[in-house]
Amino acid sequence: MSIRKRQSVSIEETWNLEDLFSSEQAFQAAIETVKALSSKIESQFKGNIIDSTSAIEAISAYESIFKELVPIGTYASLSLNVDQTNSSEQMRSAKVGQLQASIRAQLSFINSELLLLDESTLQTIAEQSPDYKNFINKLLRQKPYQLHPEAEKALAAFSTTLHAPYGLYNTTKLVDMKFPNFEVAGESYPLSYNLFEGDWELETNTAVRREAFYAFSKKLRDYENTTAKTYDMHLKVEKTEADLRGYSSIFDYLLQSQEVDRTLYDRQIDLIMSELAPHMRRYAKLLQKTHNLEEMTFADLKISLDPSYEPTITVEQSRQYMKDGLSVMGEDYVKMLDRAFHEHWIDFAQNEGKSTGAFCSSPYGYHPYILISWTSRMNEVFVLAHELGHAGHFYLANAEQNIFNARPSLYFIEAPSTMNEMLMANYLLKNSTDARFKRWVISTIISRTYYHNFVTHLLEAAYQRKVYEIIDEGGSVNAPKLNELKRGVLEEFWGDAVTISEGAELTWMRQPHYYMGLYPYTYSAGLTISTQVAQRILNEGEKAVADWIDVLKMGGTKSPTELAQHAGVDITTEQPLRDTIAYIGSLIDELEALTDEINR
Repeated sequence: MSIRKRQSVSIEETWNLEDLFSSEQAFQAAIETVKALSSKIESQFKGNIIDSTSAIEAISAYESIFKELVPIGTYASLSLNVDQTNSSEQMRSAKVGQLQASIRAQLSFINSELLLLDESTLQTIAEQSPDYKNFINKLLRQKPYQLHPEAEKALAAFSTTLHAPYGLYNTTKLVDMKFPNFEVAGESYPLSYNLFEGDWELETNTAVRREAFYAFSKKLRDYENTTAKTYDMHLKVEKTEADLRGYSSIFDYLLQSQEVDRTLYDRQIDLIMSELAPHMRRYAKLLQKTHNLEEMTFADLKISLDPSYEPTITVEQSRQYMKDGLSVMGEDYVKMLDRAFHEHWIDFAQNEGKSTGAFCSSPYGYHPYILISWTSRMNEVFVLAHELGHAGHFYLANAEQNIFNARPSLYFIEAPSTMNEMLMANYLLKNSTDARFKRWVISTIISRTYYHNFVTHLLEAAYQRKVYEIIDEGGSVNAPKLNELKRGVLEEFWGDAVTISEGAELTWMRQPHYYMGLYPYTYSAGLTISTQVAQRILNEGEKAVADWIDVLKMGGTKSPTELAQHAGVDITTEQPLRDTIAYIGSLIDELEALTDEINR
């Protein structure tokens, strides 16, 4: 195991960005084109949006420039994400960020002038051009918080600076932070962010796993104050904008675009913290018993229940698993999966400077791109299925909707991804009667699907809420305070079942989600919806699948509540969440029973 430089990676392991731009010349030409188009739009429409006809023409022009900006921003972002240490890609990304800010400022007058029209004119626009109804409705929701046109222009011009903390966080994490090798029993092991989160956290050798955790945490500690200051800066930006726009709280500001109220946000955190915790403590004790650990620590929570049974898997084998496990979604969906592999939509390589975790980028007008650092562990089947869930969602939504309508609320965004994990699990369970295999599948559902989304990200959300409460009161945070808050949440959830290792409190340093608003809680929200829909698919078959495909095609034309309702789930009540928590409990019951059976 070694940490490669990006230039030594085989092209077969990488995605094909030439589908965005065939050459550097084409990329630069696109930048010049979009600059000229922006100036033309400003010249034609500034001060001239006076009625429904001119408004529709302006919105259409606005739509066209968004489409032009998409491949430019995506190309710069994806090029940097595979190697954050690449100086030229850093500069390209900065240049594109400034371009986007400049154009947003130049064209900020469009929203401002539209909102100066009376409401009846805006409703006429929605009636005359139904494709823009969603755009108009979002404008109307924003109207009470809209600032003077010059203030909006200034904020847009400063947008790159205001979003700088996220870039600073990534630079600290992926460029400046260099991990030394760690030693166990005289043997030296390489360490990096991706190696720790992709391999060492899952390592079955307890001495190696815990030493890796210690070495990883020690290096994080060196950067805790810089990272905390970066995060505090980001929080102050959000708080300032919320106050400037007149929101009653930073929570209202961040939840408005999600189209849900504080009730759904708080419910998701409160119920899981109180009602899922007992089930997960049982799971932790089962891990401890199975691995004969004298003490169950935070550093042990990601290990497999039966590591001797987990096979390795190649990229090509994963392709067949995707096609077989997700075939229930229909022939067209399976063709999309084939294209993802054949046309190199996926970057599998592990290399120095690559962004951690996995994600899917779905540029409008182009095919999706997936980043993953392939470890050959079987649980990558679930990670890849998750990201292909995002890809399938936007593959369908982008084809059916315009650029303003394609993207749903953040509250719903993780439902299609986690749905694919559930479908994969259902397929694997259906096709085996072997007790050890069934235990492996169920334990993977718990340790990968539910742990990742209902525990890791939910504990982020519980911690994040405490941080925002401090900021909302006019306070600030620093490293000691963030450590205190994170440790408190971990101790509350795990109780006496898990020893919260020294360094566990630094987990807040590892996630980029904190720079994306109230994102962490949406993982469990999405998985709540997908768990219930997956049960529908098991029980009802094609009718439930057809409803789900329809929901994916709707994109952002409906609210999260309406999308869930169309899929057969009522999230206005707490019942779907309670049912999902009960389902997780039943899976752990089954794990305990299977373990007893195997031991006998």
